[in-house]
Amino acid sequence: MRDFIRLGVAAALMVLLFAWGAAASEDGGSVPVYTVADTTGDWGFPSPYAHYSRGPGYTRMSFLFDTLVWKDDAGYVPALAERWEMEGDDVYIFHLRDGVTWHDGEPFNADDVVFTVEYTKDHPYQWVDSAIIERAEALDDLTVKLTLSAPYAPFLDQVGGTLPILPEHIWSEVDDPVNYREQDALVGTGPYTLKVEDYKMAQGTYRYVAYDGYYLGSPKVEELLFVKISAPNAAAELLQGRVNMASIEPEMIGQLEGSFEILSVPAHWWNYKLMINHQKEPLSDKRFRQALAYAIDREKLVEIAGRGYGLAGSPGFIPSDNDWYNPEMDDYYPHDPAEAEELLADMGYDGRKIEVLIKGGDTTAERIGELIEADLLAVGINVDLRTMESKAVDSKVGEWDFDLAVSGHGGVIGDPNFLAGNTLDDDFNSARYRDNPELTALLEEQVKETDEDSRREMIDEAQVLYAEDVPALTLFYTESFVAHDGQVALYYTHNGMALGIPIALNKLSFVGV
Repeated sequence: MRDFIRLGVAAALMVLLFAWGAAASEDGGSVPVYTVADTTGDWGFPSPYAHYSRGPGYTRMSFLFDTLVWKDDAGYVPALAERWEMEGDDVYIFHLRDGVTWHDGEPFNADDVVFTVEYTKDHPYQWVDSAIIERAEALDDLTVKLTLSAPYAPFLDQVGGTLPILPEHIWSEVDDPVNYREQDALVGTGPYTLKVEDYKMAQGTYRYVAYDGYYLGSPKVEELLFVKISAPNAAAELLQGRVNMASIEPEMIGQLEGSFEILSVPAHWWNYKLMINHQKEPLSDKRFRQALAYAIDREKLVEIAGRGYGLAGSPGFIPSDNDWYNPEMDDYYPHDPAEAEELLADMGYDGRKIEVLIKGGDTTAERIGELIEADLLAVGINVDLRTMESKAVDSKVGEWDFDLAVSGHGGVIGDPNFLAGNTLDDDFNSARYRDNPELTALLEEQVKETDEDSRREMIDEAQVLYAEDVPALTLFYTESFVAHDGQVALYYTHNGMALGIPIALNKLSFVGV
């Protein structure tokens, strides 16, 4: 583990802007404006504490704020720390870059890192638990020593490469970070700045301007715009030159190939899953959850809802093409309606109607809902299918105000601790399941194990226990596509940005490094 870590050393105005941004620069150098299309639009105010708790929200924030380390398409790269090393299994020394400034011109130094660690302990940041850091010390202006309370195998990935560093001279005066929406809340060390007025929540637009003082050099893209479009219009927007990059449906590839570059998102980077309210009857009965797993034909979901692009979901959550996958999962829950009916009869299921929430506007999720409804009705489970706005579904899941919900998220790549996060964490993407003490203990202990073989045994056993209890059911991992005009060399970050974000918008692409 230590050797691996050390490798890390080595509206109207908008219409005009769209057209300008889609035009290639004459000299092939800088790009005046680059426009990214997004079918959702708003992902929250892009400060560390106010962005929406999904990958696109974090990505919007990452253009403004940096972490100690980052990743490109090959692996870890220096960010605010130019190099780092370990002392034993629980101490990290980060050597910071000299000459880095905040967007307001104030110098960045080690005190900002120490402050960020302590501040995020008092004001928890939604993506990182800083409690693992027992002590943060500034050895000098450009050296930080972080002592962990215990060995933590995914530290670089899930803390060092995810925690945005805050300017002490601003945030030390902020008592309510979630609701702090002043211009100062957007002052970071990242490659772009953003005026508060350039974020339009209702329209879902963001306008970033290059920070010429960026420590890696002035960004190649001078202005970066995010605009909302409908998914069916993606190809037309690209072909008409109104956007430079957009997610596309597989059926659009043929009409765009040759004129645009097509990137395929690996299937195991994004999953659709069935969230289960295991706190209420009858879903609190493990047999009911197991019946769901037998009743739902996951292979059919790939072929129909996924149009053949993707992989059937593993009952152990970790995808079958992931290096940490346990092959035992191959034998769990084949499509078997008879077995589902037997389990329901054994528990005395009374036929009560089960509500299934679907996110409107997501055509894949809507198709999944229809297929699931048919599968469950076939084994005697009465279903009430309800379509709601995406954030309303997330809210109801977060408040345990649901029975079943079709949801989806990325981050099923990289360090296997994503299994723990999606089982134990309090986030609405997580099953929030602690009813099995053995599973809980395994998931809490595996992060302390720095021997890979020993840790693999623990992750294998955790997948078995997860599959047996079915706290949530992964339906399938999707293969999806992005088209872009080639002005910027877009790529997918190795194991995803931060906690595993499967979005081809790594800020380094826009800097040109």
